[in-house]
Amino acid sequence: MLNAIRHSVRVSINNVVRSFQTSASLLTEKFDHKRIPADDEGVQGEKIVDLDSALKSKQGLFPTAESDNLLFDGVPYKDLAICNIRVSHNNTIFTMTDSQGLVKMIRSCGIEGFKNTKKGTNIAAQTTAINLATKAVDRGIKTIRVRVRGLGPGRLSAVKGLQMGGLQIVSVTDNTRVSWNPPRPRKARRL
Repeated sequence: MLNAIRHSVRVSINNVVRSFQTSASLLTEKFDHKRIPADDEGVQGEKIVDLDSALKSKQGLFPTAESDNLLFDGVPYKDLAICNIRVSHNNTIFTMTDSQGLVKMIRSCGIEGFKNTKKGTNIAAQTTAINLATKAVDRGIKTIRVRVRGLGPGRLSAVKGLQMGGLQIVSVTDNTRVSWNPPRPRKARRL
């Protein structure tokens, strides 16, 4: 019976012969979850990456005093159109403005035809963003800045939809408001 459990398999690929052996003792061996590895595999990357050299290689990653005058498609950064995205759990609202803040277009998931709980989905946000982007391209807007405010399921898909619609996004800014004095929490429920 032991010969029935223990067997040898020979595989030949391109004139290379290898044999694999399995046995019953390997099948009954259990994994020890409490075993601590000799060296922690999770922190090896910290020793390899030098943060200062990584930041020097990405010089243009953070804005400086000269960033307002950088040209994108022949337009200075400070004169680019801005797309404000207000994301909530119930809806996503897009407002396209010029550099001074004058509103040019407003679209929301409700205007696009999504109703009730479907307005708050990431698919609705992406569809609305694509429609807004195509209308902006028709008006001659090619390069924009994006400001995202709020927490909801449509945050990333809204920015992705603007790109899919044909707009070039230069910067993405998170303008989510943070309350440093939040409201008092509800009284604990008695059971």
